[in-house]
Amino acid sequence: MISLDKAVVIIPTYNEISNIQKMLETLNSLHPTLNVLIIDDGSPDGTAEIIKNFQKTKSNLYLLERKGKLGLGTAYIMGFRWALEKNFEAVITMDCDFSHEPEAIPQFTQKIGEYDLVIGSRYTGGIRIMNWPMQRLLLSYFASIYARIITGIPFFDSTGGFNCYSRKALTSLNLNKIFSIGYAFQIELKYKVWSLGLPCIEVPITFFERTVGKSKMSRKIIFEAVINVFRLRFKKVFGTLQ
Repeated sequence: MISLDKAVVIIPTYNEISNIQKMLETLNSLHPTLNVLIIDDGSPDGTAEIIKNFQKTKSNLYLLERKGKLGLGTAYIMGFRWALEKNFEAVITMDCDFSHEPEAIPQFTQKIGEYDLVIGSRYTGGIRIMNWPMQRLLLSYFASIYARIITGIPFFDSTGGFNCYSRKALTSLNLNKIFSIGYAFQIELKYKVWSLGLPCIEVPITFFERTVGKSKMSRKIIFEAVINVFRLRFKKVFGTLQ
């Protein structure tokens, strides 16, 4: 178990002006000692300005600004490096759009220590996804099945973004060799932690479709995930995964 003051939640943002204020207020209300790192990809809508104003009264809120939209994977890698430099013991990944419930964060940090990767699973013990159209639900569900078949990864939800990594897990990975940029990053990171033999667990969460703002999903992101699952398997077979 890790106390919240030794953990940091990393939230990448791009044009989240409609969500960021409420998210910061919610996290501060629920978990005032939790450290929060926002990585903003040059949002033209003023997302970063909201964060900077909030920083005036919140000492454990941090902001890293990038010059443009550079991808989810590279944002998280930057955040992981920053978190390791600051000596945090646990790193939580979460979306800004309230698809992930901030109330669920303690169930992750309570298991870190015993486990090095805690996966927020939408498919453990049933499907708990609210307000998704059937087409997207099936796409997500079968993407996880596809990843399990190709790579052998045992998780029911390998594509989800609500997860917690221990310091040990992140220091065991070669962050320079993470090659996925979009949502395939979620599969790659889980697969590599699991392949190292580190203890992992899935915990049930409820996922909510965003009610405001625009989804970042695209055909390019889906194609990357399809290809990169095969790349992961080949790298494992030929001993070049890590």
